[in-house]
Amino acid sequence: MWVQLVIMIVSIIIQLVTRPHPPKPPAATLNDINIPTIAQGTPICVVFGEVWVDNWMVLWYGALRTTPIKQGGKK
Repeated sequence: MWVQLVIMIVSIIIQLVTRPHPPKPPAATLNDINIPTIAQGTPICVVFGEVWVDNWMVLWYGALRTTPIKQGGKK
């Protein structure tokens, strides 16, 4: 029983060491983000209450930036 347990542990270690590591994905750019927006001059619907709107649009979506986020800072 102990021999089988040792063989199993050794085989698990060999599998973990020899497995292929996936490459790191490239950093996302602003061109990679697909956000539905409206065209200039399109009328904006104002809805009060709960209704189903077939022609929805995104008017604003966060502060997108391309500067890297740095770790650390003032405490």
